[in-house]
Amino acid sequence: MTLSIGLTYDLRSVYLTEGFSEEETAEFDRDDTVAAIESTLQSLGHRTERIGHSRQLAAALVAGSRWDLVFNIAEGLYGIGREAQVPALLDMYQIPYTFSDPLVMALTLHKGMTKHVIRDAGIPTSDFLVVENIADTSKIKFAPPYFVKPVAEGTGKGVTPQSIVRRRKDLVAACLRLIDTYKQPVIVEKFLPGREFTTGIVGSGNNASAIGTIEVHLLDNAEAEVYSYVNKEECESRVEYRLVRPGDDLVVAEAERVALSAWRVLGCRDGGRIDLRCDAHGRPQFIEVNPLAGIHPEHSDLPIICNHLGIAYRDLIGWIVDSAAMRIQSVEDKRGAAWCI
Repeated sequence: MTLSIGLTYDLRSVYLTEGFSEEETAEFDRDDTVAAIESTLQSLGHRTERIGHSRQLAAALVAGSRWDLVFNIAEGLYGIGREAQVPALLDMYQIPYTFSDPLVMALTLHKGMTKHVIRDAGIPTSDFLVVENIADTSKIKFAPPYFVKPVAEGTGKGVTPQSIVRRRKDLVAACLRLIDTYKQPVIVEKFLPGREFTTGIVGSGNNASAIGTIEVHLLDNAEAEVYSYVNKEECESRVEYRLVRPGDDLVVAEAERVALSAWRVLGCRDGGRIDLRCDAHGRPQFIEVNPLAGIHPEHSDLPIICNHLGIAYRDLIGWIVDSAAMRIQSVEDKRGAAWCI
């Protein structure tokens, strides 16, 4: 089936030109990411149109533009619901799109709210507390070491070796530093000292599956003990990603079980990643989910997993589109019902 597919995205180069910093634009996409997605969609037989960011989408919708499907990788710039902005606009116009809906996008950007849902569902995750002001630190009942990071950032923003707080008396200063820098609450978690995994997921609901897992190994020149912003930005020289298989390693099998359970509980769709780290007993714990995962064919974690497994980038994009395309008929049925009223 040939589809007309619009592409929504935030280009890092555009925002850098406008004066935003490297860190402020860390979650945005490279020009060659959009080019890779577009050429791959065309190779799959689809017609494509570049739309751009949320404001450009809004203008196009008002002008009457429509598509069978939108391939959405737009992260948004402002507000806790920034990743939900494009999905919300498309829902308003009943246009199907790839990846998760506004509720999931808004929920999962807030690491504390996400962990509340995960914990209530019985999925293993470390102890945590969201700190909005310094008085909140007195409510933390679990012992150090702690791990402190902004509550609503991605790509490792705000994560440094100083995120590990080993003494209770240093916690207030660590929280203050991040609250002042990022103008948002922080999440304080029990530090997990064990192995770190990223599991790739494709599909939605009962049709979702874990396609594979890589283990994050920090090299000697990396910032120690943390998959930090710097380590992620310079991953080619600081990080080694090793494919690990559930059939060979019971810990990996458990990590994939936890990841898939979290994906389904949160209602994520089409494709993305779950990050996990093991506690002191070697048990995998949910860290966070990325329902709008980076998708550069060589530098993003989800395609890296596919590359390790010999899965072509074309197949990954095809799986995502096929999963999202299942919602096209549902939208058409709803439109038909509305027209009959």
